[in-house]
This record gives sequence, C-alpha cells and structure tokens, in this order.
Amino acid sequence: MSDDLVPDDLWERVAPLLPPRPARRHRYPGRLPVDDRAALRGIVYVLCKSVSWRDVPAERTGCSGVTAWRRLRDWTEAGVWPRLHEVLLAELRTAGLLEMDDAAIDGSHVRALKRGAHTGPSPVDRARPGSKHHLIVDRHGTPIAVTLTAGNRHDVTQLLPLLDAIPPICGLRGRPRKRPRRLFADRGYDYDKYRRLVWKRGIKPLFARRGVAHGSGLGKTRWVVERTFAWLHQFKRLRIRYEIRADLHLGLLQLACSIICLRRLRTSF
Repeated sequence: MSDDLVPDDLWERVAPLLPPRPARRHRYPGRLPVDDRAALRGIVYVLCKSVSWRDVPAERTGCSGVTAWRRLRDWTEAGVWPRLHEVLLAELRTAGLLEMDDAAIDGSHVRALKRGAHTGPSPVDRARPGSKHHLIVDRHGTPIAVTLTAGNRHDVTQLLPLLDAIPPICGLRGRPRKRPRRLFADRGYDYDKYRRLVWKRGIKPLFARRGVAHGSGLGKTRWVVERTFAWLHQFKRLRIRYEIRADLHLGLLQLACSIICLRRLRTSF
C-alpha cells in the first residue's frame, strides 16, 4: 500500500490526536473497522484530487470513500484538525521557523456548488453562491489561523475573529505566543474603528489606505498571504466548495494548513 498520501511524519502527528474507537462487542462483533491510517489516506486523496467520495479508489487508499467521509465527519466533530495545526505550529516555533512579529491577513472567494451553511451571493462571481476563506499568516506565509464565512461577508468582519482564532502557540519557554506585533492588510481593512480595536490588542495595524497611490511598500510583506492562498488552492478540493456541511469544508481547510506547516518543517531538516 502506497504511503505517498500519508507519510510517516504526518501519521505520527495525527495518530495521538484521534479519538478512541468504541469497544467491539464480544458476540457478533461484525466487521473489523477500517484502519485509521487508510481512512486518513482516503481523506487526503479527496483533498488533493477533488474526486467525489464515491470515486475514492479503495485499491489505492485501503478504504472506501464512504468510510473516509465518515471518519472525516467524526474527526472533525472531535476537533482533530485544529489540534493538529496547533501541534505543528508549536514545532515550527521550537525550530525557530515561526516569525510572528509580522503577520498578514486576507480573504479569498470560492464557489459553493451545493450551498449549505456559510454560503452567500458572491460579489465577485455574479452573485452565485460562494464561501470565503479568511487567512492570517506569519512573515514566511505559514498559515496561523483560518476561518470560513459566506461569500458576501466583508473581509474586515473577520479581522477580529481571525485574531481570536490564533491558538496559544507553545514551543519555547515562557508564555505561549498568541498574537503578532504588526499586522499587514490591504485596503479592504481600511477602517479607523478596526485600527483602534487592533491597537487595543497590542498589535500595530499596517493597513493600506484607500485613495492613496500604490507604492507604500506594504506589499513587500503582504504578498506572502497571497502565496499561501496559492498553496492552499493546490489542494484541488479547496478551489470549489463541494461539502454542504461547513464544518467539514473547514476541517479540510485546516488539514491543508497543517500539511503546509509540515512541509516547512521538512525543509528545515
């Protein structure tokens, strides 16, 4: 069985976070449950290839697409994906690869074919139903936190929720790191009210001003968040939202962020 989808370093970090399975009955125990690693392989296959769940190749992944979807549902409800992301962020901080003094924030539209929660008429796609990924990254583009909203929500409405979504990142002695020192954003965040709220959190807002000519120099730092969106959209399942359940789509988004963090860890070895 190929493990190119779930390499050992990914599995070693996911396995301790998975919820325990219910005990099997002594009489009539039924079929043996599918191996968790095989189920994760099916989830990652859908995340990377964007095939429908029924088309997951069991001969390659070791499980059916229905089983993979059920494990995605169960593990999402158990909170596995944000904990995995937090573990990897702590490892990056321990390795000196997480630079949170400077952070950048932005949002990206995706079409939502099946509607569902957190969908709305997209202002950039002729009012078709869509969702929005909101992302905050560190100086190198490492995803720190991500949220999901309807496509018609303004970026600035997720500024404070995104900052609140940053987990307490351990990895070094002392208090966990919870916020950046400086936050870069484009003109969509140019509201004095939100500048004041960001200042109150001890963060310096460096937001581009509307009506000011380009060339402020903020793009030299802010471009990393656009690159991270490009990394996320290499996972084909995230280019268009197929999941009706918003929590499952967000779970796949968090898993993709964790894989990006793991790739950065690998480059340091």
